[in-house]
Amino acid sequence: MTTFIRSVSAEFAKLLTTRMWWVLALVLFGYIGLLAGGLAALFAGLQSGAIDPSAAGTGGQGAPPLGSIPPLIYSFASSVGYVFPVLLGALATTGEFRHQTLTPTFLATPRRAGVLGAKSLTLFVVGVGLGVVALLASVGIGALVMNAFGVDPLLGDGETWTLIGRTLLAMGLWAIIGVGLGALVPSQVASIVIVLAFTQFVEPLLRLASSFLDWTAQIAQFLPGAASDALVGASIFTGMNPTATAAVALDWWQGGLVLLAYAAWATAGGYFVSWKRDVT
Repeated sequence: MTTFIRSVSAEFAKLLTTRMWWVLALVLFGYIGLLAGGLAALFAGLQSGAIDPSAAGTGGQGAPPLGSIPPLIYSFASSVGYVFPVLLGALATTGEFRHQTLTPTFLATPRRAGVLGAKSLTLFVVGVGLGVVALLASVGIGALVMNAFGVDPLLGDGETWTLIGRTLLAMGLWAIIGVGLGALVPSQVASIVIVLAFTQFVEPLLRLASSFLDWTAQIAQFLPGAASDALVGASIFTGMNPTATAAVALDWWQGGLVLLAYAAWATAGGYFVSWKRDVT
């Protein structure tokens, strides 16, 4: 146990002494804050009548139902921001291969599974920290904007705080998935390309295409992003997709187990594919 604690401490030191984590945190806050604030103003303005639906280009459909606006806005932290903990986890792991820091690490701590476990735990905690940053943007800015338009931000609602807690859990799990991916694909450039391509293009297109048929929607609910949205309980993707139905969405605990399974699979796969190899 003492060795594992030292390994966790060393992982925190390696990560926090670089600029990578706070640069990603700053970009995450700005990105989520811009999206959450902009769409909160649009939806709350439509709901309050301050914005004409025809002028907003919504085809006269108006905003989502009043009670669904706050969770929709707050869920930006995970439904859009999840790419940041994945990237951080992947970069933290591939950086070990790129700079050959694994060699002295393994000399100091020969139990490689323990090193990978320490890195996963460290990135889980840091992923939760990125979740806090994302929620400060989505909840903080979104609530202020909605309140300015006279829409209740539901900050006194227990379901809102449940969503916040599940968002933190999801962000931590995404960071572990990033660690596993980085171990599976040690090339830093390849890992970054895979993360960005899958999260920004491949999975959104798969989820959109699968939503038109019931049997494909049943399969798509097990995609990692869909599982994350189910865990959190809200998503801009499902909230704004008129063909999506609750009948093809996992329960929150099922979504959490699916996301945990992805994290375990990626980490275990990375351990056997590259972590056990000779890295000298």
